[in-house]
Amino acid sequence: MLDILRDILIETWLITAQMAPYLLLGFLVAGLLSVFISPAWMERHLGGRGRGPVFKAALLGIPLPLCSCGVLPVGASLRRHGASRAATSAFLLSTPQTGVDSILVTWTLLGPFFAVFRPVAALITGLIGGTAVQALDPDEHHLDTAVAPADERPHGLAPRLRAALVYGLETLPGDIGRALVIGLVLAGILGAVAPASVLERYLGSGPLAILAMMAVGIPLYVCATGSVPIAASFIHLGASPGAALAFLIAGPATNAAALTTVGRILGRRAAAAYLATVAVSAFGCGLALDWLLPRASLAIPFLGGVPHLHETVGWAGHLGAAVLVAVLVWSWLARRRHGSCGCDGTCATDDGSAKEESVREYRLKIEGMRCSHCSGSVDRALREQPGVASCEVDLEKGLAVVRGTGIDPGALAAVVTELGYQAQPLQAG
Repeated sequence: MLDILRDILIETWLITAQMAPYLLLGFLVAGLLSVFISPAWMERHLGGRGRGPVFKAALLGIPLPLCSCGVLPVGASLRRHGASRAATSAFLLSTPQTGVDSILVTWTLLGPFFAVFRPVAALITGLIGGTAVQALDPDEHHLDTAVAPADERPHGLAPRLRAALVYGLETLPGDIGRALVIGLVLAGILGAVAPASVLERYLGSGPLAILAMMAVGIPLYVCATGSVPIAASFIHLGASPGAALAFLIAGPATNAAALTTVGRILGRRAAAAYLATVAVSAFGCGLALDWLLPRASLAIPFLGGVPHLHETVGWAGHLGAAVLVAVLVWSWLARRRHGSCGCDGTCATDDGSAKEESVREYRLKIEGMRCSHCSGSVDRALREQPGVASCEVDLEKGLAVVRGTGIDPGALAAVVTELGYQAQPLQAG
């Protein structure tokens, strides 16, 4: 028993060491994206009709480090501020499949060709879904200039770089840390306990293997980064790269809660098109990868092939793993220390207006928030409501405290419900 535990720990550490340098780089790049791409800019380019916003939405979602829970409130906010159903669908489909951190981890665990093909598959998925929704359920939803989003990013290069570091090394690791650790441990268990290629005669390549991986991925709640070591373990056990890709497409893009929320945001027909697009894209892209990868290996050996999941790593990898563990522990402690923070890691503060007699305090109990993007979207939606002077959203407690004048608590709960959560007013102060 002790030998098995030792082998699991060794395998888990080796996988962590393989992906740590790339993951840390991805965290830093994601931090820069978080402060240099504003929500106002996104919404301005995703408003209106036609193929242009659909293409922009699918393309824009690829590098953003949003998981399957964080993308939902952001998509609901885009829809609320003027994005069409088609553009919102494209964004919701392409975004959770990838992310700059996930792409870099894919490069080191699954190989360069797989890492290049994965964002292409995400783009194709978004384009297919957005086009299908545009044909089946068009709308006339245009940008609502009356609810113009405020740019709350810090001003100046130094403050923005500081905010980028906070997001990349604290907020984002806190968001995906739990899913990432679970993925690493599962990969370590599979690598230590199951013999290599044990599933090859049961799965291998072909349509049935891809369908099996889709069936595994669709109901699960996994993030784009945390699912990569699991997919690499499936390949290690004998699944084809195409079957692993089907899992990576279906897993982050779907789960029961996500499908319910998509239906609430976009409507039933658009939600049906969303699910059908995930299934068709996962199956088609999986077959395409299995056909292309051997040919890429012959034409350009550097691009082809899949790295060995449990290969020996150098000192840089072990150092990176130690830094990654420290970052994950720090982000976990930071989240427990302060729960009411925005997406850039800055905590909301009371501006003093609550001291006025006319200002009242309202509390909302919110269920379903899982990451900083969830709490950030709720915070932003509440601040945009008439009469709101200040707002604090506590992710850990699932609580929002709103202060202002002439506020209807039911309206506050309704705007949070539109984002895909369950909200209930508690009391008025």
